[in-house]
Amino acid sequence: MHDDKNKTAEGFDTALEVLQDLAQTAHDHGATFLLETYVNNVIGSLEETQRVFDEIDRPGIELLMDPTNYFETHNIDNQREVLGDVFDELGHRVRIAHAKDVKRSGDDKTEKHADIGDENALESHTFRGVGEIELPAAGLGELDYEFYVQRLAEKSPNVPLIIEHLDESDVPRAKRFVDEVLTKVGV
Repeated sequence: MHDDKNKTAEGFDTALEVLQDLAQTAHDHGATFLLETYVNNVIGSLEETQRVFDEIDRPGIELLMDPTNYFETHNIDNQREVLGDVFDELGHRVRIAHAKDVKRSGDDKTEKHADIGDENALESHTFRGVGEIELPAAGLGELDYEFYVQRLAEKSPNVPLIIEHLDESDVPRAKRFVDEVLTKVGV
């Protein structure tokens, strides 16, 4: 979530220290820590993500690809360029991928949360976007899914693709949407 230190050198350095420790601990236990970026967090851009991998150049840390997390109002119309750059630079580091969507939120500029039927649920489980961007379930937004899955198959074949940001009742529709896109592009 947003914090005033997220986009400061101090915030990045603190995050880097924690990520170095997590990567080492994961490696020591035969595991891999997966970094998931988000534009409002400390590590939210391609450049910030590349810097993490440049500075933590060892086993134990890789990338959880969530394409929607790279988009804001200034770049949502340049999806192929943004995703192309992310896959060109980081595609070899992807170990798991998410399937959700992204769209403009219209007049609603507030932080968006889903009612998942648990009033004690963590914000991380209900979060659906902030500002002018909303993060709905796969197939309910503007993400160029054909391009996304083509680049995913090209740079990170056979990684798990996990559908998220949906209610249980929407699982059949979202799975059908993802399956149809995968079939259409031949992956």
